[in-house]
This record gives sequence, structure tokens and C-alpha cells, in this order.
Amino acid sequence: MARRYDSSTTTFSPEGRLHQVEYAIEAINNAGTSVGILAKDGVVMASERKITSGLLAPARTSEKTYKLCGHATCTVAGLTADANILIDQARLRAGRYEYQYQEPIPIENLVEHVCNYKQAYTQYGGLRPFGVAFLFA
Repeated sequence: MARRYDSSTTTFSPEGRLHQVEYAIEAINNAGTSVGILAKDGVVMASERKITSGLLAPARTSEKTYKLCGHATCTVAGLTADANILIDQARLRAGRYEYQYQEPIPIENLVEHVCNYKQAYTQYGGLRPFGVAFLFA
């Protein structure tokens, strides 16, 4: 029964569920954990790396921690491909802000931009919601 209602983010099932949104949430829940700790003199961010196969060579760098600009970084949980799209958007926004105002973008503005971009994919038909969650610092 769900197959008739899971092709769009704007079509509710008879139970009142949006299956595409539930699939995105499930992708986040199945991903490795990300945590952040705020200390007096800095921030510590860590991400769990799930090993999918013993045949794959281990990565030399973290694929869950990204530097957005000179003063901002983030960790991700969820689909890495979705995260890459949003990280590129965040980096572009940070660069444009710094070019226009000659100062680093405030973290609140950066987070708001990423959240608005994610919400647009959930709100409009024909687009799949992003299956990724972020921690910004």
C-alpha cells in the first residue's frame, strides 16, 4: 500500500504519513553518531565511522567532518552524498557573505541558510528530502 504514496513528498498516505520524509529520517537514524562538546576554550566534535565491509581500505581522512570556512566546521550523520550538496551550499554562502561584507559569516546565518535549503527540498514536490543531520561549530 505504501508504494502508491512514497514517490512524492507532498502526497500523504491514508494514515497521514509522508513516506519520503520517513525514509530520510530513517537514513539519519541508521548512520553513525555525531557528538559535540563545548568547553571553555574550544569545541570538540566527533563522529562514529561505521565499517560497512572489511574488504574496503580504511579512509585516511574523516568523511564526516568538514571545514566550511575559516571559523566554521560541521559534522554529519546520514547520507554523505546529501551532506556534500549541503556543504557545498554552505561554503558558497560563506564565501559570498565574506566577499560582500568583508567579515566572516555568523554561524547563525550559515545554519539558517542550510536549514532553509533543506526545508525547500521537503516542501516542494519532485524533490527528495535530504537524509542528513548536522552539528555546526
